[in-house]
Amino acid sequence: MPTPSAPPDTVEERAAKQRTVLLDIAFLRLWTGATASGLATWALPFVLGLAVLDRTLTATDLGLLLAARTVGFLTAVPLAGVLADRHSRRGVVLWAGLAAGAAAPVLAAGLDRSVLLMATAAAVAGAGQGACRPAYQALTAEVVDAGRRQQANAAMTLAVRATTLVGPSLAALLAVFLSTGALLVGIGLLWLVAACVPGRGARPGTVNGASRPSAATDRASFLTEFTEGVREARRHPWFLAGLGALTAVIATGYSATGVALPMVSRDEYGTEVVLAGAMTAYTAGALAGALLIARWRPRSPGRAALAGLAAYGFAPLSLVFPVHPVVVMAAYAVAGIGIELFNVPWFTAAQREVAPDKLARVSSLDFLLSYGLAPVGLAVIAPAIDAFGARAVLAGCAVVCFAAPAAAALVPSTRAFSHPPAGTVTAPRGADPSA
Repeated sequence: MPTPSAPPDTVEERAAKQRTVLLDIAFLRLWTGATASGLATWALPFVLGLAVLDRTLTATDLGLLLAARTVGFLTAVPLAGVLADRHSRRGVVLWAGLAAGAAAPVLAAGLDRSVLLMATAAAVAGAGQGACRPAYQALTAEVVDAGRRQQANAAMTLAVRATTLVGPSLAALLAVFLSTGALLVGIGLLWLVAACVPGRGARPGTVNGASRPSAATDRASFLTEFTEGVREARRHPWFLAGLGALTAVIATGYSATGVALPMVSRDEYGTEVVLAGAMTAYTAGALAGALLIARWRPRSPGRAALAGLAAYGFAPLSLVFPVHPVVVMAAYAVAGIGIELFNVPWFTAAQREVAPDKLARVSSLDFLLSYGLAPVGLAVIAPAIDAFGARAVLAGCAVVCFAAPAAAALVPSTRAFSHPPAGTVTAPRGADPSA
């Protein structure tokens, strides 16, 4: 009697893995929601900047509103990480999107009336944005099977980069026909899409996507549960090393981009073309990097990712000496390619290695440290340039960008962003991580 080639479920699994993730309806719904949230997140500071141009807001008011949004973001990220692990990730996305969507018309209503009202709404919008980040990250692991998550994460980042590239022109065009208030209401509609379009995922230990209640969970405080997420992160030396490198690069390299690049473009080159060209080259490079990593599977994915992260050092390095503007733009293109060669494997590894019931909390720790410390770098770099000079500070930023990923690569488990043996899933709870 002949032996069957494979049971039906195995055949279905193989067919699912061979099918591109872009044909998966559940992922397309998630991708649409994440794209809408990314576009809304990017659009808010741009539209508020238009309000400064038409003198509806002052520059001081704009700074206050952006600061309020940042405070809301940083406050919500750890809380959302706990909620998304305790309850349905889909539910967290829904309520976070609805909150941010409701804040947008309040911002519009406060224009030229009440900066305090607008600051409150900006904080709520930032909280919605912050709550969505870890929930979407964890929901991706529920919706997409492990074999296609790298492709899915690449598709996610492609959408973000594309909106960054096309968004300014689109917003400027819409501003010709619509008022700033109408554009803010449009941002609210984008948040409604982000809230309502994604479907429900499923993960081990859940029923219909919602965690089974337990007495221990009901009694645990937010701090206790977040601490559990920190302990889970500590079980993965590759994660701690990579997060340290990422935080250092964002705090220095991104600060050089945000503060020093406009100054160098103005003072050294006497034109805004270098600033615009470098930022466009960075986004185009990031798009190319996302396309590359969607298919490329390096032999040592962690080391390749850290090398990509280190490539951001070329951005501040290109500003140290007087070079042709094309060299600056090329350096930023290389930095853009490198950042996506890091981001996509980094997110994919976290979704694979971290315990599913703690993934949102670990992701929130990622966003909290990497993005949370970025404002500190922005606040420090301008006084540092005044004290030590632009070249010395930019050279220091470049050294940090090169050295931090190199130091992280010395941790053995960063070779594959996986606890040894490489490629295995997260060790059982209670196992000794040093074994």
